[in-house]
Amino acid sequence: MALFIMILRKMINNKWLELSLLFGLVLSVALASSMPIYTSAILQRLLIQEMQQLQLASNQYPGIYWLSASLSPDVQQKQSLLSDTEHFLKERENHFDIPVQTYVRERATQRYNLLPAEPDKVDINVQRSADISAIDGMEGHIKLVDGRLPEKEPVGGVYEALVAPEALTELGMVLNTVFVINDTTLKEPISVKPVGVFDRKDYTDIFWYNNTGSYKNSFLIDFDLFEKQFTAGGKLNVQSSYWYYALDYKAMTLASSDQFLYNDYDIQTFMDEHYENHNKNVPVLQTLTNYYVKERNLRQMLWSLNVPVMLMLAFYLYMVANLITERQKTEIAVLRSRGASRWQIIASYAVEGLVLGTIAFAVGPYLGALLTKLLGASSGFLEFVQRAKLETELNRDAFVYAWTAVSASIIMTLIPVVLATKVTIVGHKQQTARFLKKSFWHKFFLDIALIGISLYGLHNYKARVQDILSLGLKSADLRVDPLLFLIPALFILGFGLLVLRLYPWLMTFMYKIGKRWWPPTLYTTLIQVSRSIIQYQFIMVFLIITIATGLFSASATRTINQNTLDKIRYAAGADISMSIHWENDAPPAILFGAEESDEDSSSADLDSDTAETPAPRVQYSEPSFLPFTQIPEVEHAAKVFVRKDASITKGKTNAAVELMGIDTKAFGETAWMRDKLLDHHINEYLNLLAKNPSAVLISKSIAEDYNVKVGDTMNVGWPNVEPATFTVFGVIDYWPSWNPNPGAGDTVSVTTKEGTVTKVKKPMLVVGHLSYIQNNIALEPYEVWLKLKNQASSKAVYQAVADHGYEIESITDAKQEQIKAVKDPFQMAINGVMTLGFLISVVVCFFGFLLYWVLSLSARTLQYGIFRAMGVSVIQLIFMLIGEQVMVSGAAIGIGIMAGNMASYLFVPLFELSFDPSTQVPPFQVTFDPRDHERLYGIIAVMITFGLVLLGQIVSRIRIHQAVKLGED
Repeated sequence: MALFIMILRKMINNKWLELSLLFGLVLSVALASSMPIYTSAILQRLLIQEMQQLQLASNQYPGIYWLSASLSPDVQQKQSLLSDTEHFLKERENHFDIPVQTYVRERATQRYNLLPAEPDKVDINVQRSADISAIDGMEGHIKLVDGRLPEKEPVGGVYEALVAPEALTELGMVLNTVFVINDTTLKEPISVKPVGVFDRKDYTDIFWYNNTGSYKNSFLIDFDLFEKQFTAGGKLNVQSSYWYYALDYKAMTLASSDQFLYNDYDIQTFMDEHYENHNKNVPVLQTLTNYYVKERNLRQMLWSLNVPVMLMLAFYLYMVANLITERQKTEIAVLRSRGASRWQIIASYAVEGLVLGTIAFAVGPYLGALLTKLLGASSGFLEFVQRAKLETELNRDAFVYAWTAVSASIIMTLIPVVLATKVTIVGHKQQTARFLKKSFWHKFFLDIALIGISLYGLHNYKARVQDILSLGLKSADLRVDPLLFLIPALFILGFGLLVLRLYPWLMTFMYKIGKRWWPPTLYTTLIQVSRSIIQYQFIMVFLIITIATGLFSASATRTINQNTLDKIRYAAGADISMSIHWENDAPPAILFGAEESDEDSSSADLDSDTAETPAPRVQYSEPSFLPFTQIPEVEHAAKVFVRKDASITKGKTNAAVELMGIDTKAFGETAWMRDKLLDHHINEYLNLLAKNPSAVLISKSIAEDYNVKVGDTMNVGWPNVEPATFTVFGVIDYWPSWNPNPGAGDTVSVTTKEGTVTKVKKPMLVVGHLSYIQNNIALEPYEVWLKLKNQASSKAVYQAVADHGYEIESITDAKQEQIKAVKDPFQMAINGVMTLGFLISVVVCFFGFLLYWVLSLSARTLQYGIFRAMGVSVIQLIFMLIGEQVMVSGAAIGIGIMAGNMASYLFVPLFELSFDPSTQVPPFQVTFDPRDHERLYGIIAVMITFGLVLLGQIVSRIRIHQAVKLGED
């Protein structure tokens, strides 16, 4: 206990250093624990969004859990099995781990032929067949359209039933018509009479799995009556049973999703063991399968984004621990000389670490939860909005991460102590006298090794992206090397250490070239920095890492955000692109079959009859285009004709291409294209195209694969039309809305001397004049592209189009897609984590900078006292401090900016692997926002100014007699 009190007293004596170390520990623990909290919160939002999208896409409630089974004809076996099944399902109901909103049982007999009991009342020539069904509890969820509710017992031997409106038409009957089941296997005749027509009371009621149309061949009677007379009584063969759960999917969490899958497995096993034929419909299973893939990708992404910040915090902890150890090296050396073992000294410091670590473990996870809420409000990098808060929860993983961070941090802080205990009192005095020894990272060439590893990772990355683009693969088709997530941080550290290896030579060179002219203040500063460079390396490396990490975080986030938005705008071609219905003389699709109604089906194999009589060419009536140009919210509008199944013919060469027809002036005013994608500005290509009506631009894939050059002529057309002749005026790499990258499965067989070879087929594009195409080939529907005015409402545009009487067949709204992208959980994760990384970098940099220089100045009080005794004025001392700041902090900041920019240019494209490079058009481009640099430079200026003011005050308060007395002590 006495030893513990002594340790606490020592900590109090060094309270500012200990508080700084505690600050770093708490921040490290908070960051580590925020990762599982934030990941869980984002994944929870992702899970709910996925299921909501499922509901919109399939118009089916995502919480459906529906089972069906075919039953045995044996009545006793059937009744026993149904009882066991429903007991089992009732027991498993709580194992879904989410609330059950509705549980429905349904039974159905086999379908029987029906004969009217009174043939004169209905058409006897209609063939009728139906089953008798029952749904438990349906009475509270229906409304009567006609008639009345049936009795719960047979009336005069007749079973009264409800029918769906569709059943009246399907079975050709009216209410109160009695039908007799015509089946020779029945022991006694069964009669049924429809007495009421029902519909769902509420079409949003999740009680209903099926719509009423699915009961068009059913008579629905009371469930208890069905069970008594048919299931238990065996009067009719009960062929099928259905069980349906409606689960509250919005209450599903990460933990309950796992439990849901376990429960589903148990239910599936039970059904497999007890029923030969059974089925189920659980839409959320596919969603969960995709969800777990996204979960893995998101966790990888978050780890990759946090690595630089983790490295920076680790270095901060090491630097502070090293400062504490440096101040206590004399004490450690004295203890060693008086018989204390190394492990006793290390144990005493470990106790200090445990005290601080316990506090950090108690505070850090809760601070991590607060940081998570901050991340949830991030709509962009350093941009915060009011939005629905993330559902944060301190889970078990958060405390596991916190404990791991505490353990790693304590070990990190003990490293300087372990190194210090190796030194005796004599060795310590020798080290204090001079600082010319090489640092361990330079001695063992860690800087070269780190840069080598990072460059290997960069090469590996480039090779992977090239494979994806050239082979038409998806990013998921290649295994992502975890090393690729570490290399930006390794490069930043390695580059900083490499520059610091060269920095002493620069200082020595500056000292030698001007030693005859340097003023005393600068002369002294150069000697101090060049001779004590090892002493300054920690603060310099720390500043390099923090500044570079901040810039890298800013650039990575801006790049990912901007490339996501550019991809959306490029794919749409303009702010809004839509297809409008054109009146035409096309025959009903049923005449040619569903497979022939698609325009793309023209390339499919046709049978002999169809080949002899091709479908006639459809004639279209073009609607007026003028109203689109007069919509108040629209700035420009353009006609864009796109035919994906066109083909080109040049000599014996024939190739499938995509044909685009445009009006050059309107297209240039409306379409969006990122700068520098083409060799020249897009308007120059449009001006080139405008010179000749038959002029076309072709993609580079056509030029390379078929040796087509500028000035060549070729024929272009599509099925069922006469091709026209065009002249090539230019070659392009990209064009609005066109993806030049091959997709998965885009291959073609090529016959060579060695045999048939499968090659990747590159997409091909031809761009020509719309008017020439319409006049010389055919008039067919084109797309309408719109460029909106600033702050224009998409909803107002839709309404204006509808008001003019146009029927929109398809639409792509880039603005709405961009809004959706900003709300995407992955985008939120990137923005949130990068914003947090930037803010932590700034805060830690500020505290680390002040702490180091205040302690460094305190340690050199004697030196500055001697300077003052020698006649150096306070102003001269302050100029010496400014010079030292410029050579140390200023140089480190400059190196950090250089390292951050280089890391961004080299490694930010790494995050393209987290997306699909084959669909990332335009290509991934590193983006810098000047505002981020301005913020960072502003913070640096405030930090250095505040530091200089504080250091100047400390220097001005130094008293010569105190400094001399301190030296005597």
